[in-house]
Amino acid sequence: MSDAPLLSVEHLDVTFHVRPRNAWPWTPPLKLSAVSDMSFTLGMGETLGVVGESGSGKSTLARAIVGTIPATGGKVMWQGQDLLALAPAARRRHRRDVQMIFQDPLAALNPRMTVGQIIAEPLITHAPDTPKAEVKARVGEMMERVGLLPNLVNRYPHEFSGGQCQRIGIARALILKPKLVICDEPVSALDVSVQAQVVNLLKDIQKDMGLSMIFIAHDLSVVKHISDRIAVMYLGRLMELAPSRPLIRTPRHPYTQALIASVPIPDPKIEAQRQRQVIEGDLPSPLAPPSGCVFRTRCPIARPECAAERPGPQAADAGHVYYCPYASAADAKAQLTP
Repeated sequence: MSDAPLLSVEHLDVTFHVRPRNAWPWTPPLKLSAVSDMSFTLGMGETLGVVGESGSGKSTLARAIVGTIPATGGKVMWQGQDLLALAPAARRRHRRDVQMIFQDPLAALNPRMTVGQIIAEPLITHAPDTPKAEVKARVGEMMERVGLLPNLVNRYPHEFSGGQCQRIGIARALILKPKLVICDEPVSALDVSVQAQVVNLLKDIQKDMGLSMIFIAHDLSVVKHISDRIAVMYLGRLMELAPSRPLIRTPRHPYTQALIASVPIPDPKIEAQRQRQVIEGDLPSPLAPPSGCVFRTRCPIARPECAAERPGPQAADAGHVYYCPYASAADAKAQLTP
């Protein structure tokens, strides 16, 4: 893994304009801030895990990086070049270096195309001059790499299981030999045993191809096994960013602590003695987020000062940043065995 950043996201904002239902035509639309002031870097061969509950902006962040959703502010620097400042044609040339694996493996595949056509589609789109024999050979090679028999190339997605469909999606994303793969909750729709197989497959492929990855998931027990660093998001904002092991052992932000406490430990004695921290209340609406710290309405250590202004970054150890000025080291206790 190289220290030079392959990807650098700087103060990224994604805002949608939403018109209320049954509103008058002249009613101004409401602003929905899906991602706000998000910043991080990603090195060559590094895996960044992104966690947070539903509605925290994880998928929106991924799509803004890829370019399928327009960003409203900030920069997405790819090896020193701002992708958001490029014209559409120039941006398309960079898309072969950044590919996505989606959450629902069956819905992400075209039911009218065979497996061979699905996997070959990115290669034909970005390299139309590739000879048919080479396309066929690369498709077969990629199917073998993800654990699929090449003689299944003429079958359709509905003839495969969920885990096999996700392997097809992985092969499709890797056929162009990208530098970065964004995995948008790739195992959440799969059985637990299949989840482990897919995660191990991604780790092996990353090692062989030298890929960088952004791995989005709800389950911290999955993220901690595949990620070098973990970013915790809440309501579109970054709460904590740290290397995987320090974040799991000594989480600083109260939201991170609550997320880790929600993961069960496979030991009945330890699990029975745990003091579980529960997040009270529901996620606030992104149309009307709380002032100051967006987590303050559900935070166990919230103070009146939290409503006044947005908290700035606090440094713990090297590379460990959290956004809560009132979280102390005494509160940072190991809650999930690594």
